[in-house]
Amino acid sequence: MKNTGKVIGVNGNMVTVSVTGQVSMNEVAYILTGGKRLKCEVIRIQGDNVQVQVFEMTKGVGIGDEVEFTEDLLAVELGPGLLGQVFDGLQNPLPELAEEAGFFLERGIYLDALPRDKEWEFTPVANTGAQVSAGEVLGTVPEQNFVHKIMVPFNLLGTYTVKSIAEKGNYKITDKVVVLTDEKGNSHDVTLVFQWPVKRAIKCYSERLKPVEPLVTKMRLIDTFLPVAKGGTFCVPGPFGAGKTVLQQAMSKNAEVDIVIVAACGERAGEVVETLKEFPELLDPKTGRSLMERTIIICNTSSMPVASREASVYTAVTLAEYYRQMGLDVLLLADSTSRWAQAMREMSGRLEEIPGEEAFPAYLESSIAGFYERAGIVALKSGEKGSVTIGGTVSPAGGNFEEPVTQATLKVVGAFHGLSRERSDARKYPAIHPLDSWSKYTGSINPVQTGYAYDMLRRSYEIGSMMKVVGEEGTSTDDFITYLKGEFLDAVYYQQNSFDPVDASVTPERQSYLFGQIMEVLTAELDLDTKDEARSWFNKVRQTFLDYNGTQWESDEFKALDKEIGTLIADKKIGILHGSEKVMEK
Repeated sequence: MKNTGKVIGVNGNMVTVSVTGQVSMNEVAYILTGGKRLKCEVIRIQGDNVQVQVFEMTKGVGIGDEVEFTEDLLAVELGPGLLGQVFDGLQNPLPELAEEAGFFLERGIYLDALPRDKEWEFTPVANTGAQVSAGEVLGTVPEQNFVHKIMVPFNLLGTYTVKSIAEKGNYKITDKVVVLTDEKGNSHDVTLVFQWPVKRAIKCYSERLKPVEPLVTKMRLIDTFLPVAKGGTFCVPGPFGAGKTVLQQAMSKNAEVDIVIVAACGERAGEVVETLKEFPELLDPKTGRSLMERTIIICNTSSMPVASREASVYTAVTLAEYYRQMGLDVLLLADSTSRWAQAMREMSGRLEEIPGEEAFPAYLESSIAGFYERAGIVALKSGEKGSVTIGGTVSPAGGNFEEPVTQATLKVVGAFHGLSRERSDARKYPAIHPLDSWSKYTGSINPVQTGYAYDMLRRSYEIGSMMKVVGEEGTSTDDFITYLKGEFLDAVYYQQNSFDPVDASVTPERQSYLFGQIMEVLTAELDLDTKDEARSWFNKVRQTFLDYNGTQWESDEFKALDKEIGTLIADKKIGILHGSEKVMEK
């Protein structure tokens, strides 16, 4: 018989329950109040009393209300039908929930994540008598443009024998398709769907590999100077309105991955609505069809209960690991992890825990690290590789990168793409500050050349800052040319026109070619005697490059502008700057 309890205290969405039997951490329970069953999760056990965080508004919950414990951990359904869905933090399909509950979502309504009436075409892969273990493929089902692999459920430990397997045909996700027997002879039925606890990482692979292959985002600044590796991690902190959500949407559309999962874990409702409206209309460059066909959105706005923010983060990463287990490359974008951290702070305060910096819990760093550590590229038992790349935005108040959430995140991620209010106000897209940001990963372009270009931009910034004090007349012509070179690099390479269908996404081949031409300018000793002459020449070259960026790759117009650029550089180039010879050789 399952355990029950009684409510003995209510503090916001944290409820204290008196129990008589045994309960487990992260066990799911339901509070029965006003004819509703409110879902909650055990977060602390103290003798006969437990604290649970409720995933609903707790209005009306009173002393003496009955609580039912399920003996199940907080889990998600894994099976075909996830792609293209919009879920809340508890994996309720929001479109179906809205149909049932109306405009205002009611409490206590929980729906199946995957449709029970839809049939899927199952094709067996394993043979009768085969020896299999958790994560190995038993059969396949077509889902959108992918082959969805039906695997041995991850909670079946040890080795099993395939006793029987269904023939090729159409089945519902709850139909039995495989019967496995364990070493003791016990039978285990396998359907197209199974559950997995969200706070337990999926580790049904043979080896975890080091992320080295660059993840192509088709954004020049990221791919060339601040690369992200497949299976790596990165964060995008920035002040409000600096373009975090826009940057994530661009990466969702253009990054060379198979599956995109967006976790709106406490973002403002307006931004979530924009995502829900735009994604179905965005065309996938790979297929020419809707981007939503390979996207899953976990939608948990800031107006929803704070406990659901944490659930949405773990739900998203569990779904990402599931598709990684199929040998696919998954990009998980969490927006914004600051809201999740604020939810942890609120719950920690109600638990009366000793606070850390700025009242965040002392375990803030370990919680954030545990989330990002679930990224990675793995070698599967089948010999295939799969990856989960995690990128989280951070919303520090006032753009202060010294605050605890940003600092805790920077300790565990492999790349830092810091957004700048200054660049955002100047309409420089993306608004990533190229000097404040960094990456531990290696991109596809030679690091010696990118280092040279980075140093040129740094010196340009220094000269620009000096010019604000002493004026242009207090600067030498050589320094002024260095300043113009940095401005040129920023304008024609770092910035991209997201409204231009060509410049919005740039292939690695074109990036490499363009960067080579820009290096010709940066390393050149130029025959420019006056500042006015230098300004005039750089303005002309910059505009030609901007026109060049908007032309189709290798078109007649592209070739004509390419030739014009070569002529412009040759007219003023009189040699290579001292110290640049080896850079250009590489």
